[in-house]
Formats: sequence, C-alpha cells, structure tokens
Amino acid sequence: MGKFVNNIAEFNKYCEENEVEFIDFRFTDIKGAWHHISYRASAVDDGMLEAGIPFDGSSIEAWQPINESDMILKADIETAFMDPFTADSTVIVICDVYDIYKDELYAKCPRSIAKKTLKHMEEQNIGDEAFFGPENEFFIFDDVQIWTGINQSGYRVDSEEGEWNDDTSYGDMGNMGHRPRTKGGYFPTMPTDTMVDLRAEMMLLLEEVGLTVMLGHHEVAQAQGEIGIKFGNMIEAADNVQKYKYVVKMVAHLNGKSATFMPKPLYGDNGNGMHVHQSIWKDGKNLFYKEGAYANLSDTALNYLGGIFRHATAVSAFTNPSTNSYKRLIPGFEAPSILTYSSQNRSAACRIPYGAGEMATRIETRFPDSTANPYLCFAVLMMAGLDGIKNKDIPVGPMNEDLFELTLDEIREKNIPQMPHTLREALEGLVADNDFLKPVFTQDFIDVYQHYQFERQVWPDEGRPTAFEFSSTYSC
Repeated sequence: MGKFVNNIAEFNKYCEENEVEFIDFRFTDIKGAWHHISYRASAVDDGMLEAGIPFDGSSIEAWQPINESDMILKADIETAFMDPFTADSTVIVICDVYDIYKDELYAKCPRSIAKKTLKHMEEQNIGDEAFFGPENEFFIFDDVQIWTGINQSGYRVDSEEGEWNDDTSYGDMGNMGHRPRTKGGYFPTMPTDTMVDLRAEMMLLLEEVGLTVMLGHHEVAQAQGEIGIKFGNMIEAADNVQKYKYVVKMVAHLNGKSATFMPKPLYGDNGNGMHVHQSIWKDGKNLFYKEGAYANLSDTALNYLGGIFRHATAVSAFTNPSTNSYKRLIPGFEAPSILTYSSQNRSAACRIPYGAGEMATRIETRFPDSTANPYLCFAVLMMAGLDGIKNKDIPVGPMNEDLFELTLDEIREKNIPQMPHTLREALEGLVADNDFLKPVFTQDFIDVYQHYQFERQVWPDEGRPTAFEFSSTYSC
C-alpha cells in the first residue's frame, strides 16, 4: 500500500480519475483530534495548494489569540487518499499548520513538532531515519450513556459480549450465552468473538486509505479488538494512527456501534494501550542492532531507552495524557508501569520483541495509550531517547521475571523506577523536567500544554465526586 500521489500533477490526475467533488484538508490539534475544512474541488488550484489554505487559529483550543488568528494550512500532497465514508467523492489531504507571523511552521502544530524532531536527530548526526510502529487497541460498544452535573455524574457502556448480560433477555433472538468473560477475550473464535466481520470491514477499508494491514484479532478484554498495521517513518506512522482511528470509529458508527480508544472504560478488565515500536537507522543500518548482545540490543538502543526511562515522568505527560490513562497503569491488567526492559517479557515497560536479525531489532515501549496525540507522543519519546544517547543513560534491567507478581515493597527494594500514578504527577514532572525537549519544543508550547491539560483534565476530574466515593464515604 502506501501513498497514492507524489506531487501536485499526480494529485490533479488522481482527483480527475476519481471524479473528486470535494477536497478535505485535515490537521491535528494539541490534544490529537482531527479538524477539517472541505473545499469544492473546482475552487482549488495549484496556487492554493502551494500557498496554503487560510483558517482561524483562535478557534482551536490552546492555539492563537484572536488578534493574531489568521493561519495557513500547508497541504502535504503525498498524504492524499479517498475518504471511504462520504456520499460524494472526497479526497482527504493531511496538512501542517503554518505561522504567517513568524513565517515558519507553527510551534504548536503537533505534526510540525514531529518534523522538527526528525530534523534535530539528523542535525545531531545520530540517524537519518526513524521507524515507529504503534499498536492501537480499541473497544466496540453497543450503547454508551454519559451524564454529569452538579448533583450527578455517571456512565454506562454495554456490549453483548459483556458477562453482565448473562441474564439479559434479547426477545425472540434469545440469549446465546457465548461470551469471552473478564480477561478471557484473547483469540477466541466465533461465536464468542462477535466482532470478526466488523474488524474485517475495518481492515479492508484501512487498506483502501493506504495502510498496510497485517492482522486483526480479539483482545483480552470483553468487547476489545486490535488491528495490526505495518510500521513507518515517524510522520507516516503518526498519520496512520489518525487514519486508523478515523476508520475504526466510522466503521463501528455506520454499523450502529461505538468504538473508543479510551484507556480504561471497563473496571476490572484490561484496558487499551498504544504500544510503540521504535528504531533509528543511519546509512541503511539499524543503530539499535548489535549481534550477540542481550536481545541483539546495541549500546545506542540502551542509551535511547535509558533516556526515555530517566525522563519518564515528563514523557508520560504526552504518552499518557488523560486522567483515565493512569487507571489503566495499575497492577493486574497487563499494563506495565515498571520502568525496566526485557526480551519478550510483556510485564516490562519496554519489551524487546523476538527477532533474530538486524531488520527486526527494535524496542517496544508498552506504557503509552491512544489518548496520546501520536505526533507529540512519538516526538517526545524520541527527544528523551536522543537525550539518553547524548548522556549515555543506562536503563534498569534486563529483568526476565514476571514483574506483575512483584509487590510494591519488592519494587522499592530492587530500586526499580515506576511510571507516575496520576496525570497531575506527570504534568508536575514536565514542569520540573523539560530541558531535553527544548531543542524542538518551545517554552511557550510546554507552558501552554501543561496549563491546558490541568484545566481540561486534572482539575475537572479532581473536583468531581465519584460513585465509589459515595459508596465508601457517604455513611462515614
């Protein structure tokens, strides 16, 4: 699969061949959401594609003030693909945001930040290519209800796969009783796996929009799935996450269901992660590979990982940027929060996947989740890793034991660092530790980001009583 066009001339031909009626320009905001503006194809010419599309930057959260609101979308023509969901023929083009006041890529555009990170890697003469392979897990629910107010708040999600439906009456259809059970959803066949056809539709459409699809399967939790796609360079991989989430959500929606990448929607069952595979290459050689070393990992790879672990609290402000993220990172649900590495060991925060040769050697950070903005997530992981290479950081490990079985006392005795336990802790870590980001991230962006996350996530969450608090303290 891959890209469909390489330049404006090929783009025009592609639009003509597909009888395109609309051109949809898309960009990513600070929290990772896609935004778009649709133009009639007849209104877009080569000059507009080269000069950019104007829009109001003050209407995007945490971006421009109203007195400097004019901004430009710079179309990355090579990202063009046909939208498989619109009634009229529409081509989607992913854009970077351009700052007309500074005449440069916008300092708060996540995609632009990722591009600057790659440039920084090259300028440091470390590598000339970086490959990322995210694994995004998701839930498919049949019904979602959410309510919140001054005197009430709550939610209810439902799936026919949920064991809570064992005694539900489904009328004439009956209750067939085949369910994966809590933590019992890994690789069952039909009828226990009810999402086979739904995932197949997603996989076919993901291929239509340019992704190379490898596999699809039911995940460990009830109503949970995953589709595996091929890795790519940093920008391509982040673009693919946006396309992946769009297709998964839309296919579910059009089938009368609801898809979510929320890290922990079910209490007591496994959550959604976004494991991120990474490697850096130079002159066609994998810098993370050293034949004969532990898991074939080079010193460069260990230093890179050491940097991620040393800055893990600040890094997690981007890789795990929601309060819900930290409900996933608790013992017992295959969500590693112990900062060590191990070959083929899924209980470590970094797993070294099985692979005997240079092409396959990589690290897999297992703590990120899909509430992360993919561009910022990958950029921050790399900036921490590059800082680790610079300072020759050495991570704790390797540790081959089942880390999920360790008690907190044992973790402390072994002096193993852990991920932060809350988003507040992560953001406070970012405030204290952000110099490693400074070669690419502006201080203004870092300040805006942490304030935005406190206001959007931390304070609203901390200020609300929960149902559990009522059940545990109301009668005290």
